[in-house]
Amino acid sequence: MTQTPPNPLLQALVGDEEVGAFFSNEAELSALLRIESALAQAEARVGLIGDEAATRIGEACASFQADWGRLASGLAQDGVIVPELVKQLRAAVGEAHGKSVHLGATSQDITDTALVLRLKDVVGIYGRRLDALTHALRLMREREGSTPLMAHTRMQQALPFTAADKIDTWIQPLERHREALAALAARLLVVQLGGPIGTRGELKGQGDAVAGAMAEILGLGYAPSWHSQRDRIGEFAAFLSLLSGTLGKMGQDIALMAQNEVGEVKLAKGGGSSAMPHKSNPVPAEILVTLARFNAGLLGTLHHALVHENERSGAAWTLEWMVLPQMVVATAAGLRSAQALIGSMTFSPLRT
Repeated sequence: MTQTPPNPLLQALVGDEEVGAFFSNEAELSALLRIESALAQAEARVGLIGDEAATRIGEACASFQADWGRLASGLAQDGVIVPELVKQLRAAVGEAHGKSVHLGATSQDITDTALVLRLKDVVGIYGRRLDALTHALRLMREREGSTPLMAHTRMQQALPFTAADKIDTWIQPLERHREALAALAARLLVVQLGGPIGTRGELKGQGDAVAGAMAEILGLGYAPSWHSQRDRIGEFAAFLSLLSGTLGKMGQDIALMAQNEVGEVKLAKGGGSSAMPHKSNPVPAEILVTLARFNAGLLGTLHHALVHENERSGAAWTLEWMVLPQMVVATAAGLRSAQALIGSMTFSPLRT
């Protein structure tokens, strides 16, 4: 299960409480239980288990009280939390219907779909934040776009242009990212159901129907089993790095323009110095650069998790668990910081 991130104080600078909450132990367990309940409902629809069993499983999932110590021990032993969770859930359901819990599924079905279920909420947050940031930039363009500035190429003064020209270089890729996010969501936010080896063979010919019903219940898209096909996750990680990179470019521009010697932007409030009280450091702009570089580095590590040997890889899967949440939270932090930065800055006319 996901634990508290190292150095929690640092999260005030580079973290995001709203999105980080989706990777808490409690959020993960809640999603896992929703998947088990949805699986039972779907199997009841096609006649694989009885309605009474599905109802009892749903009730047990809703009132489930985890033994966290045993879950942690099970994770350490099995490399995945679901086997121990299923044991506890079957005990909670009771002997009469315990065998109907997790019928025909495998740990990866529950774990992957629980991740996708949480990413659905994250994608919604990203969309809203991207819209808000783009809107704020457009308002700034309308308000200050005529301000004369000096363009710089290769860190040298080039030719005069306007604030509108600069802002356009920030808005345009954000608009493309917004379009890409909508297209990506259709591929990413899909149910995972394959059974032990990804063939749905244990579901007595009803595997596709069960997967379709699960998708409907959970508000996800339908897809064939994708156990060892991690391109969805890899593509999402690439999107995270690209978006962070765009925000980092904006932050780098603003940090350079805020230099005393340049003075093309003013920040309403900068970071202080313990030794030099006169300084006003462009902290939010710097953080955007940091987060961009952080995600660019993690992307290469995440893409190693695309290499699943045969039908499932414990090593690649665990690597994905370690890296993806950090990238998701870093991207959310960048969007939040960027909006705060744009709201606190104004352009200064070109000095003549």
